[in-house]
Amino acid sequence: MPKKRNSENVGLPTRWRFVHGAYYYQVPPGHEKSWNGKKLFRLGKKLSDAYRNWASRLEVLENAKLVGELLDRYALQVVPEKAVSTHANCLKYVKNLRSAFGKMNLEEIEPKDIYSYVDRSPGKTTARREIALLSHAYTKAVEWGYLARHPFKGQVRLPGKAPRDRYVEDWEIAECLSLDSRRRKGSVKVIQAYIRLKLLTGMSRGDMLRLQPAKQFLDEGIAIKRHKVANVTGKQTIYLWTPELREAVKMALDARPVHISPWLFCTKRGQCYFNEETGEASGWNSMWQRFMERVLTETKVIERFTEHDLRAKAGSDAADLEHARALLSHTDSRITNRVYRRKPEKVTPIR
Repeated sequence: MPKKRNSENVGLPTRWRFVHGAYYYQVPPGHEKSWNGKKLFRLGKKLSDAYRNWASRLEVLENAKLVGELLDRYALQVVPEKAVSTHANCLKYVKNLRSAFGKMNLEEIEPKDIYSYVDRSPGKTTARREIALLSHAYTKAVEWGYLARHPFKGQVRLPGKAPRDRYVEDWEIAECLSLDSRRRKGSVKVIQAYIRLKLLTGMSRGDMLRLQPAKQFLDEGIAIKRHKVANVTGKQTIYLWTPELREAVKMALDARPVHISPWLFCTKRGQCYFNEETGEASGWNSMWQRFMERVLTETKVIERFTEHDLRAKAGSDAADLEHARALLSHTDSRITNRVYRRKPEKVTPIR
């Protein structure tokens, strides 16, 4: 009987160990030359770094039989293609799934196993996300030729969390835009310009913070490829110039702390707020939170709202569902209607 793994190693790929704050790979006998002559190879402190180093040296599993082997290939090939900001969470999901299903044959999993996993998980939201990842891994398993069909696709219905329904009223926007700036340029004026531009276009935070006037401001309008799905759909959206859009852009340009920066929204050093290596925009998030604190303290607004709520307001204020879908650069109007159309539906009574 194989030796039981220590708790800190449960869910890790075979021959992995977590020792002294770092991940290590126990090199199989005879394979030391491929691992710098070491029997215990240090992969890295972070789980994401460990997978990256492992992938650079390990041949991809072509004949996976177990769920754990499928998840290993998924972590090596699919996770790196996702947004950087999701890598760490995805790898945690893989680790948890390996603990529960890793030793099962690919054909063994049934819908009842999925329900049981979610039922006994303390965090239902996280469990649903983990199952979504597992389902996608099985979709890839069919693509990779491991299986003829997905064993539980369409057979599992997990209740999800209701979409957020916060609708930001026009008067709340007016209050935010009336907030006095303590400086000629900088945070308050930048955020106010950002709000104006977001309400006109409905662009996501990532797309707005990546805007480069020299590259994306065309004679016709502002051109973007939504970053989240750029490698999937390649769809481009052009927001046609209107007097209001030109005015919002002018406000953003005037509020920049560094006029020669290539970015429409830039830091005090003229750099992009969005860090492509981490997938985070921590400086922008901090500035937004400070702005909201002032809004709640100095205006009549009493309920906090998020940048995503502003995107939803743009979708809600659009004339119809199709306009909202195009404005938000969605390929499917169902997500637009379910998440971003937050105004009550108005119906004329029968006469």
